[in-house]
Amino acid sequence: MRLTVIGTGYVGTVHAACMADIGHEVLGIDIDAERVAALSAGRSPVHEAGLDELLARHVASGRLRFTTSLAEGADFARTHFVCVGTPQRPDSKAADLRYVDAVVDGLVPHLRPGSLVVGKSTVPVGTTARLTRRLAEAAPGCEIAWNPEFLREGSAVHDTMHPERLVVGVSSERADAVLRSVYRPMLGAGVPYFGTDPATAELVKVAANSFLATKISFINAMSEVCEAAGADAMLLARAVGADSRVGPLFLEPGLGFGGSCFPKDIRAFAARAEELGAGEAVVFLHEVDRINTRQRTRTVDLARRLLGGSFTGRRVGVLGAAFKPGSDDVRDSPALAVAAAVQEQGAAVRVHDPEALDNARTAYPGLGYAFDVPKACEDADLVLHLTPWPEYQHLDPAALAAVVHRPLLLDARNALDAPAWREGGWTVHALGRTPLAGVS
Repeated sequence: MRLTVIGTGYVGTVHAACMADIGHEVLGIDIDAERVAALSAGRSPVHEAGLDELLARHVASGRLRFTTSLAEGADFARTHFVCVGTPQRPDSKAADLRYVDAVVDGLVPHLRPGSLVVGKSTVPVGTTARLTRRLAEAAPGCEIAWNPEFLREGSAVHDTMHPERLVVGVSSERADAVLRSVYRPMLGAGVPYFGTDPATAELVKVAANSFLATKISFINAMSEVCEAAGADAMLLARAVGADSRVGPLFLEPGLGFGGSCFPKDIRAFAARAEELGAGEAVVFLHEVDRINTRQRTRTVDLARRLLGGSFTGRRVGVLGAAFKPGSDDVRDSPALAVAAAVQEQGAAVRVHDPEALDNARTAYPGLGYAFDVPKACEDADLVLHLTPWPEYQHLDPAALAAVVHRPLLLDARNALDAPAWREGGWTVHALGRTPLAGVS
């Protein structure tokens, strides 16, 4: 099939490359001419395992091309995937749909009869119905469907090629047949296919993200209770997660979630529920959000206490800038939020990250940065472990102890081997685990 993918950010670039890999001819479209030029040369705008290889292969084969022209896209194909961002609005917690609306408005004059516009962006329930009315007026004979993505940054290529499920919200058998054709290789491999109405498809994505965010905030709330009671949050999480009704995934006490999805999605979901008169049904999401934000404050507070009550004149080394390992994404990064707060309170901060330093510098130009871990930790009074990259789990604690001023570690992700670090000469503290006796 011929497909367009409109919006070549994180989701769009991955989707375009993967659709080319399963055999479709794909035209990626973006208004950013520099990004289009880079993609046309086979260079990805994001760090994602396996993506550079797919891009290079299919750009070279001619199966994947890029342009800035919606008109060219409408002439090229009749199936158009919309993958633009839906960030939080600057004036409220609701989703900002200006980019989705702009794509539809830009496509409308060029759409051929029978075209199918397929949304992959995360949107408030009711968006498909609203856009359907727009197309009915301006592009009769064209349809809109919604096909939410469930990608995890760091494994997005794998998640696209081997999804756990496909959710498709359609209003006609024709639209359903088109999307079944798009995903024929996945369906042939036995991937579950949920054909729903558009409203249900829109809700599946935000409901899934809300559930996972709730699970993360739950275990982090328990970690705070563990600290107060002298219990171990990691052992508690393992014991609770051993229950098959609960499961261990996302029960990892630590700094909490960030990124471009969970925070803004749960806020937008709550805002839309309010608009629908169902706000009381999801009032718990406000608390989920508050607990998550509190983890950052708790980390800063504990770091300050470990340094005797003040950051003034202290050096702090930070391990991690990306919001999660495997990605260079720093949007709403808990690691950078903590690093910035520590610096604002008087510390000299130097940050290391294997992939996200360029993006971190752009987002937080006032922080110090280092290309290697020893330089980031040089003469540090405290080292903060804030993004659980595998590289940090393989550090030599004794060697690193030789370059710091004081071998004091706060593992805010509970991901390092605390006994090994203690054997290497470090004093180790961790959220939800370490008794704070003697720390004032």
